[in-house]
Order: sequence, then structure tokens, then C-alpha cells
Amino acid sequence: MGKTIIEKILSKHSDQDAYAGDIVIAQVDLVMGQDGTSPLAIRAFNDMNGKKVFDPQKVCMVIDHSSPSPIEGVSALHKIMREFSKQLGIKLYDIGEGVCHQLLPESGKVGPGKLIIGADSHTCTYGALNAFSTGVGSTDLAAGMISGQLWFKVPETIKFVCNGVLPKGVYAKDLILHLVGDVGADGVTAKSAEYTGEVISTLSIEARMTISNMAVEMGATAGLMEADEKTFAWLQKITSDPFTAVAADAAATYLKIKEYDVSQLEPQIAKPHRVDNVTGISNVVGMPIQQAVIGTCTNGRLEDLRLAASILKGKKIDPDVRLIVAPASKQILIAAMNEGIIQALVESGAALVTPGCGPCVGTHNGIPSNDENVISTANRNFKGRMGNSTANIYLGSPATVAASALTGKITDPRGVV
Repeated sequence: MGKTIIEKILSKHSDQDAYAGDIVIAQVDLVMGQDGTSPLAIRAFNDMNGKKVFDPQKVCMVIDHSSPSPIEGVSALHKIMREFSKQLGIKLYDIGEGVCHQLLPESGKVGPGKLIIGADSHTCTYGALNAFSTGVGSTDLAAGMISGQLWFKVPETIKFVCNGVLPKGVYAKDLILHLVGDVGADGVTAKSAEYTGEVISTLSIEARMTISNMAVEMGATAGLMEADEKTFAWLQKITSDPFTAVAADAAATYLKIKEYDVSQLEPQIAKPHRVDNVTGISNVVGMPIQQAVIGTCTNGRLEDLRLAASILKGKKIDPDVRLIVAPASKQILIAAMNEGIIQALVESGAALVTPGCGPCVGTHNGIPSNDENVISTANRNFKGRMGNSTANIYLGSPATVAASALTGKITDPRGVV
């Protein structure tokens, strides 16, 4: 009987012949908490009488959601994380380092066949590197830190086969918005998504991360892709650690197989206030905007900033628009500076903020005013997501956001790329 990617990874990490529906106790390769969840995990760790973590090299914490701290109370939480990390000898990524979902892949500890848990729902991002990574609660994180293990119910898998060629001006973000819009926000709940097909194979690792990042927006536990030459070439630039690719068997059993030809896909927009409220850009062109955001764990990578700069270089954004740029990591910021990307963006009128979650999380760095329209490269557009429950958040690709910042209204990027 064939196995899916997730069945194989959980079988290996639990020493069980596991299939969908089985309950397993699996060894974890990496445990991560961020500043919105780590203080609760530390409290749970202490309540469990934890004295040490199972392996200091396999546990890390990241201060990225409210970075730098916007208020006194958050500063106190950050202090708890700093003291806990120092006491137990675990890696802490402090303010300015970047978003957890960029930092972990950059660390070289994420790769094919790995099992990673993180107290953040977008931990599924690392599925683009052929790892099973998933978000967990703070209590489960504490248990994982102490024991190096966690229980899992092996999920069924839905396979997304994406064929054709993405048209000019259409990107990975448009593809994943299209898929989320098709299956709905709960279409893959408690299941694993496997993304494959001609389109996936042509995408860069950065673009693949965009797709896996938003697997949770369709309810998925994980968003997995097979490893290929691009995967290993990307990893070889940052680590010498060995990895073994995990591929689904030809006879693997899937709950469902969804097939798409995206050759005629137009840029996609998720309208307020649901990520699955997706439409082609032609249906919303001309909607006035007051703020635009390029960044986040979905689209704050070098490729994304480079694309935005190619549209904005030598031009000025609309005077009634605030454009906020948040690189996903310090490493990306430095690379973008060296390429002249940051200069081009800032000269166009963009405001650069500290590498991290920035406006996406809604605690600081660009909270919109009442009833304002925002277009963002983020992954969520719920009411209040950016800190104001009356604002309207539209989601699109970096190209769409950059083009819209230029005109002051939602704009089809195909006219400028």
C-alpha cells in the first residue's frame, strides 16, 4: 500500500507503519515559538516542572510579531523570552532578525524529511522544502520542548495538481489565492495538502514558500511539496547537512485529487473579510486604497521586494497612499540594500520598517484608520487583523500591491510588469 509524503515522514519519526487516521508519537527535529506564543509556552513549561529542553540545538524562539516592542507589557514578555532562552541555552532571534518563517529556513535546519513544530499557524511554510511542519498550541510546544516528542493523528491528504504556465503578471500568490478561493477556508481542515504539477516545478523556492505558507488558509495541517534539484541547490547554499527527499508513492491514497490548468489565470484578489473571498482582479480594479503593504512571511522575501522595486523604480507612489515595506529577515534586507532594491522602494515613497511581521499582526507598524482600504501581500484579511476592525484588507501579489500603490487604487499589474 502506497504512502503520501506526510505518512512517510510520520512513519519514520514514530517508528510505526503509519497511515491516515493512525495516532502516532513522533520525534521532532525542531521546535519554535514566537513572541505571541512563547510566554504562554514558558508558563506551561514551568507548570510541567520542566528543567531543561530535550536538545538546546533543536529549540528556538523568535521575537518578530511585536518587534521592536510597542508597549511596556510586550517588553515584559520579551524579557521573559530572553531570560528563558539564556537560562536554557537555546537560540533566540531578537528584534530585527526577521520573521520566524524566514529565519528557520535560513538557519539550514529545515529540509526534506524533517518534522518541525511551531507555535504559529504559518509554520506550514516549510512544506515547500519537503518538510512536515505544522502549527501547535503553546501547551503542546512546551511538551515538545521538554520531551522532543508530540502526538499526531496522521492526516488524510488532498493533492493539488497545478498544470499550465502562469501568464505574465500572475505569480505564486495569485495561484494560492485561487486555490483557497476554490476549496474554501475549511476545504482542507485537519488534512494535508500536497502541491505538485508543472507550475510548482517551475517556481522558485521563495515562490513555493508563498504557496505552502497559505496552506493553513484552507485549513490544512501542512502544505507539502516534493524535493527537486531546486530544493537541494537552495539548501546547499546555506548548509552542508544531509537531507533525503521524501516523495509520495505512485500508489498513495488521496482523499481527493484536484487538478487545475492556470494558463488563463488573471491576478487574484482576496476581498474583505475572508481569505477565500477571492475574485479576479478585473472585478475590483479601481477600488481606492489608502495603504499598501509589501512584506510578511508570505511575500517579504528578496524575490518579492525585487519584483516590487522593478515596478516602482524611478516612479512615485500616489501621494494619498502609505506604502509600508517589511523585509522578512535582516539577511534579506541586507541583500536588498546591496542590490539597490531598498533605495528604489524608499525613493518611490515607501516607508521601511524593521524586518519582522510588521503591519500584518496589527500591534504596531501601520495600523490603518477607520474605514480605510488596505492592499497587502499578507496572508490574512480578517476584521481587525491589522489592528482596526473597521478597515478593509485586500490581499494580492507584490506586483499587484506595487502597481496599486502607484495609482492609489487597485490596479492590474499586467499593465506595468
